[in-house]
Amino acid sequence: MNVIVAKNAGFCFGVRRAVEAVYKQLDRPGKVYTYGPIIHNPQVVEELKAKGVVIVEDLYHIEEGTIIIRSHGVPPHVYQQMKEKGLHVVDATCPYVKRVHNLVSKYHSKGYQIVIVGEKEHPEVIGINGWCGNSAFVINDPEQVESLPHMARACVVAQTTTSHQKWDAIVERLHSKVDQLEVFNTICNTTAVRQAEAEAIAKMVDVMLVIGGKNSSNTRKLYSICKAHCKKTFAIETAKDIDVNAIDPGDKVGITAGASTPDWIIKEVIDMVSQLNEEKTGSTLNEEQREDAQVWGGQAVQQEMQNEALESRNHDLKGGADKSAPAMENAVQQEQPEPEMPAMEDFEKTVVSLRPGQVVRGTILKITPEEVIVNLGYKSDGVLPISELTLIDPHTGEVKWHEGDPIDVQVVKIDDGEGNVLLARKSLERRLAWNELEEGFKSGREFKGICTEVVKGGVLADVNGIQVFVPASHLSTRYIEDLNSLVGTTLRLKVLEMDRHRNRVVASQKVILQEEEEARRRELWDSIQEGQVITGTVKKLTDFGAFVDIGGMDGLVHISDLSWGHIGHPREVVQENQTITVKVLSVDRERGRIALGYKQILPQPWDSVGEKYHVGDVVAGKVVRLTHFGAFVELEPGVDGLVHVSEVADRHINKAADVLQIGQVVNVKILDVKPEQRRISLSIREALREQEEKEAGQVEQAYQNDEGLSVSLGELFPDKLKSKKLK
Repeated sequence: MNVIVAKNAGFCFGVRRAVEAVYKQLDRPGKVYTYGPIIHNPQVVEELKAKGVVIVEDLYHIEEGTIIIRSHGVPPHVYQQMKEKGLHVVDATCPYVKRVHNLVSKYHSKGYQIVIVGEKEHPEVIGINGWCGNSAFVINDPEQVESLPHMARACVVAQTTTSHQKWDAIVERLHSKVDQLEVFNTICNTTAVRQAEAEAIAKMVDVMLVIGGKNSSNTRKLYSICKAHCKKTFAIETAKDIDVNAIDPGDKVGITAGASTPDWIIKEVIDMVSQLNEEKTGSTLNEEQREDAQVWGGQAVQQEMQNEALESRNHDLKGGADKSAPAMENAVQQEQPEPEMPAMEDFEKTVVSLRPGQVVRGTILKITPEEVIVNLGYKSDGVLPISELTLIDPHTGEVKWHEGDPIDVQVVKIDDGEGNVLLARKSLERRLAWNELEEGFKSGREFKGICTEVVKGGVLADVNGIQVFVPASHLSTRYIEDLNSLVGTTLRLKVLEMDRHRNRVVASQKVILQEEEEARRRELWDSIQEGQVITGTVKKLTDFGAFVDIGGMDGLVHISDLSWGHIGHPREVVQENQTITVKVLSVDRERGRIALGYKQILPQPWDSVGEKYHVGDVVAGKVVRLTHFGAFVELEPGVDGLVHVSEVADRHINKAADVLQIGQVVNVKILDVKPEQRRISLSIREALREQEEKEAGQVEQAYQNDEGLSVSLGELFPDKLKSKKLK
């Protein structure tokens, strides 16, 4: 039994990006929602449900949490609703779908009628239609074009999973309905390649298995394409759906999968086919045989696709082809590698004869503000316009080229009209830059790029002359509020995806920062010990404490460990971004938690209580706690004394709360001090008595000193003063 597995089966970029976005949000506090099923695969959706992800079709019952917009995208009013509700929004809309949104919005604002080729009820189409106020004509069949009215101006776009055959047929008919038709083929290239590959495999096999969710549009299209060429084509969701009686031991079996099918389901299907082969023939496909089968299949598929392309070209030469290139041919062309640059040693041999387009190595003779003179070993020197040379390193600001340096250049003209050889280098630099990017992509090398522009969803960066897109979510490990602040700065990048034929490169700075943070975390975990005193930065304040970054990892200073005194909120002691010194109280490596203390590095106030407070002293304090037996008064942060209920007032009270309030400042007299037991006994009643006696004495003394009085207050009010003293 031969098994051919499609190279482009399974998750596409947009779907994988959306699923990864959900998993990244699972660690966030609060509920995690997806606006509709994140993908059309019930197995993946059920797995996410088990992890607590909630699927919602509207926002009516959601008040807080994180919501993820799936790759299909949504209309603008949904974004507005999410914003009004204050939800944390993660936009996982496929970049290709975003492009369709932008096109529709742009041309709708210009007064164009929008036409969408796709399935009217598909979430992607619903989302696209929302960007033109739901005014688009949605058609999914060439015959439906006839029912459309005549239009002066129209813009036509496609659902990204539409087949090229259907698209070409509809667009051709639309020309008869529209005077001025703007055509934008927004079919995802991955979809076209996947469909072309599936068709090629279906023509070669006896049994074709198409894996994917029943609600997946692109999976249904794959099934339809394969069914046209292989009668024994089966649509399955998992390996359990395989009809074992439909596969014979000698059959060639082809396997492809829709964009919403995870890798593990594809592997299960391959394993099941291998198991069926073992049961029916007594032999199984080992890993090496499976790889050989897939490699052989891949080569055969490529040959089949090339044959299709050749037939299409021959058909074109005979005048029977449509104006638009067939999807199959496009797919083959995109798979062709770009010719490699000839070796420099070969060019160095051509020292006496030159030809336009030739790449040669010369020596820089002179650099002027307008041009660079290059010695080529030819009868005349070469002239390279300064605009063709990257003279200054954009990252360091240093001059890259000097007189006497060897340099590779391309010949444009043998004679520029003044007897010199006209040279160019930009295209050569670009080719070398692409080669360097490709090598770096394979090896995981880091590049430096200058951020040049903020665009929808991220920024653009210049990496050696190549424009690179960096998604906003890949710029940092933390949220960046204003992306414009990055323009002109140097980014550290690793390439995530690249397509040289489409001049597309997607890179990330976040992965580099994450790797470094992880390395710092590992180093920290290896070195951190309880009792260690370290410096950190306050990153976040909560009601229960402060999170402090201690070198790539956050530790928690609980509110009770921020101050020796009583505080209502951590902001009373520390502020965000403040650098503080803390002590490691405990390390829980299994749970990944570190407890820190801030007050522990400050002097313990009870150590000096015996020197500062003495029996008989009257001092001021703040009421911090009320109990049934009295009140605790804070003399200073960390030092509380007890005022027994009998010492609270100069009259009988049932409880301290009858006359005192939390936060009230009172005078107290120290009755007893025991620093070793951390106990101080206080009295408000005695402090009041002393104050009254002092005030009465001051009044009496003032009257005695008045020459106009011949008697003292004691003589005038003997009973009253006597009773005061008794109290």
